[in-house]
This record gives sequence, C-alpha cells and structure tokens, in this order.
Amino acid sequence: MLSPKRVKWRKQQKGKMRGRADRGGTIFFGEFGLQAVECGKITSRQIEAARVAMTRYVKRGGKIWVRIFPDKALTKKPAETRMGSGKGNVEEWAAVIKPGRLLFEMAGITQAEAFEALRLANNKLPVSCKPISKASEALAQAAVLKAKQLKVEKKAARAAKA
Repeated sequence: MLSPKRVKWRKQQKGKMRGRADRGGTIFFGEFGLQAVECGKITSRQIEAARVAMTRYVKRGGKIWVRIFPDKALTKKPAETRMGSGKGNVEEWAAVIKPGRLLFEMAGITQAEAFEALRLANNKLPVSCKPISKASEALAQAAVLKAKQLKVEKKAARAAKA
C-alpha cells in the first residue's frame, strides 16, 4: 500500500475540501481516465483495491497510471479512551480528492474495456467518479471555450448598446 517514506510533520489538521481541483484534471499519460465528480478522502487501501480490480479486469493488458497519492495522515484514538490527552496515533494515509481530479489513467486497450475496468475501480471508491477519454475531454474543453466566447460577445453587445 502507498504511504509517504517520510514526512516533516507526523500529524495534520483535517482541513477543508471546498472548490474544484486546481490541478490534475486533464488526461496526461493515457487515453482514458477516471475523474472525480465529488470531493472526499480516499485511503491507500481503497486506491490499491481499485488498482487491483482494474488490473484483474484487463488481465495485465494495457498500462495503468495511478494519479493520486495518499499523503495526508489520518489519526484515530483507541477504543474506550477518555476524551483529552492529546491527538490519536496515525492509523492510515489518505488522498484528498476534489471534483475534477483524475484518479487513474489507462492506455493500450479498447474504450469499452477501459470504461468497464474504470467502472469496477469506481465501485471500490467512496467518491463518485466518471470515466472520460481524450476525445470526450476535447469536446468538453471546446464547449467551455464556446461558452466563454458567447459570454464575451454578449458583454460586447451590451456595451455597444449603452
């Protein structure tokens, strides 16, 4: 399972999961990917379970990239312990996921195989995700650019009227 080799600070604060992912949202290595739709924390065990499910489905064909790393320490106090006496010990490591973040990428197999493998991986994860391909990503980016262009044109038309 994945965990950092060493960290500067052993325990961290919880933090917030607001907003969209500001990086790691485009397909970079493969042809297909699994993109998060909601925010959440994914533990190293869940990442490994999803990776194994994908690898078993494609029968070691193709290539798989794990685009997330569990670098946040999650602490837990022992059972039946009274309140106080400090923070609990580090029990597991998790990756903080925001909407738009790519979790896994695949290449070297057909789209139907890739989407089925990504669906199986999604079943192992606590956040809902959608499978995407380079082609669908290009269409989405084109739609966003077109929407921005229309917005600019409307603004220019309003300025011309005034």
